[in-house]
Amino acid sequence: MSERDMQKAALRGEPSYVWRAGQQRRLDMIARAADQRIRGTVLENGCGVGMYVAKLQELGAHVVGLEYDFERAREALLHSKLILNAAGESVPLQSSTFDLILSHEVIEHVEDDRAAIREMIRLLKVGGRALIFCPNRGYPYETHGVFWKGEYYFGNKLFINYLPRAWRNKLAPHVRVYSRNDMQKLFTDLPVKFIERTVIFGAYDNIIARFGALGKFLRVVLQFLESTPLKGLGLSHFWVVEKI
Repeated sequence: MSERDMQKAALRGEPSYVWRAGQQRRLDMIARAADQRIRGTVLENGCGVGMYVAKLQELGAHVVGLEYDFERAREALLHSKLILNAAGESVPLQSSTFDLILSHEVIEHVEDDRAAIREMIRLLKVGGRALIFCPNRGYPYETHGVFWKGEYYFGNKLFINYLPRAWRNKLAPHVRVYSRNDMQKLFTDLPVKFIERTVIFGAYDNIIARFGALGKFLRVVLQFLESTPLKGLGLSHFWVVEKI
C-alpha cells in the first residue's frame, strides 16, 4: 500500500473491494431489517466503490450512492449512474426522499457524526429506516491503525480502545469508536424509534483463508457470542432506527 493510500485509509477507511462471506452476512442483515423498504428508494451513505450499491440493486432497490471521496465515487459509477459526490453532513437532496438509508462503517470517519446522523433522519420518509454499522469500543482491537510519533501504523492494534478516551484519541485521532451510550447521544431530540440495537462480530474471512477449518471454527464461536452478554466484545454496532 502506498503512502497516499495509507493516508486515505486512515482518514476514510477502506471500502469493500471484494464480496465474501462477511459482506454477504451483512447484506442479509440489511435485507431482513429493511423488510419491504429494500424495494424502495435507498441511499447508501458512504458507498465507497459501490459494492453494496450493486448488491442492493440486485435485491430490487432503487439506489443512490453518496460518496465523499471523488476517486471512489468515480469507481462507484461502474455500478450505478446514481452516484453523488458530497459530504454526509450536508446532502443536496430534498427531505423525506428515502425509504431506507444504509450507513456502513462510515460515521466514525465523518467530520461531524451528529450532523451526519441528523441529515440521515432528515432525508428519510416517515416510517423509513436508517441501518447503521459502526465500530464498537468494546472490541479488543482498533482496526484502523494508529499514529505514533507522527507516523501512521496500519492494521489491527490490540487494546487501544480500552485506554482512557483522551489517550485513545491521541493514538487514533482519525477515527471514532462508539459505546452504546455514545450511539444513543447521536439521536438525542431526533424523531426516531429504535427497532434494533445490537453488536456483531466479524466473519473473519482473512483468517479462514489462511487457516481453513480453524478459522471457520473461530467464526462460529464468536458469532455464537452475539446471543450472549459477551456480544459487548463484538466488532461493530448494528442499529436499526425508524423515523417517526
